[in-house]
Amino acid sequence: MSDHDSEAPSHPTWHALLGPLPADAVPDRKPVAPPEVLESKDGWAVAGWEQLSIHLSAGLAGLRHILVVLDASGTLLSASDAVLYRSGLQGGPPPADVDAPATILQLSVGGRFEEDGSFHGTRWQSVAVDRGEEELDWESTPSAPSPADVESLRLLVAEVIRRQPSRR
Repeated sequence: MSDHDSEAPSHPTWHALLGPLPADAVPDRKPVAPPEVLESKDGWAVAGWEQLSIHLSAGLAGLRHILVVLDASGTLLSASDAVLYRSGLQGGPPPADVDAPATILQLSVGGRFEEDGSFHGTRWQSVAVDRGEEELDWESTPSAPSPADVESLRLLVAEVIRRQPSRR
């Protein structure tokens, strides 16, 4: 984790950007496109590509989602880790009522991995106040991922790939 994460509330170690996965987390494996796209005339372009996805719920406190995309040969194409925190308007624990006003903080790092091993991506920090509106007014700040962010994402990707379910 980097210094950017100091704004995040205290949560279980897995509910942290680029943090460790819980021992029992197993990714879902599925094609990157639905069957109707894969069967179309342009479906060949992503035939065999898969996404490995881990969705972790922290209940009222938020969630975490990790996504890894592999091509048909199993080569890593892209990956992201995103964490959403929900807290009270003045900080502190999230309101017990899901409809009560809350502050939402989202941190993410994601992008593409090139054949030469380089990474091209963005780190985002986004904040909004949820007062029940249909669309939230997000204040989002992009930045370049640090070398530590990229290394942590690589380690996370390796762990997700290691845990992937076997093909049926």
